Order: sequence, then C-alpha cells, then structure tokens
Amino acid sequence: MRLAIKAAAGALAMCLGGPVVASTEPALTFEQGQALAKKMACLGCHQVKAKRVGPGFTQVAQRYAGQPEAFEYLSQMIRQGGRGKWGAIPMPAQTQVSEQQAKALTHWILALEP
Repeated sequence: MRLAIKAAAGALAMCLGGPVVASTEPALTFEQGQALAKKMACLGCHQVKAKRVGPGFTQVAQRYAGQPEAFEYLSQMIRQGGRGKWGAIPMPAQTQVSEQQAKALTHWILALEP
C-alpha cells in the first residue's frame, strides 16, 4: 500500500520531524505510516483494521473516501481532537503531533484499503 504522492528519498525521516509533508512530498509505505502512528501514540487508541477505543484507520479511510474536504478535516482533527463522529468517547487533541506529521498520517490513513 503506497500513497499516490511524488516519490523522493528520505520519506520516513521527513515525516518523523523534517520538512513539511504535503501532497507533493514523499510517499509513506504502509510500514512507515505505521511507524509514525506508533511514534505519535495513535496506536494506543486506534488499530489499522479494527476498532480499539477509536475507529480503525481503514474505517476512517472508508468513511471519508472521495470527500475532497477530508484531508484538511482529518489533519485538523488529529491535532485538535474531536467528539461525536464515532461515538461517545471524544478524541483528545494530539498536541505532540506537528502539522507536518498530521498531514503525513492523514495521507497514509486515506490511502488505506478497507
């Protein structure tokens, strides 16, 4: 599973704290995205394919597939948190995640296949 983003060297290093990751930045492999999600503590509440506290990332990808505003919305939700979209348990703001990391995670999540 690869993101449909311009390929370049050093994808993981860039996503883990380097320059801005946007649609023109390097692709994350499945393993790189999972490593970033682990580093940012996303996997404490989410799994890739199954619900834990929050929805599985593939469920998120399925819900937001084909929605043009999904990328910006999800990138903001990662950093700002949210409530009421997936049940009673709110998602707290993830202030440890930079804007660039949130965008990288969002690209990775939206590219996952259910």
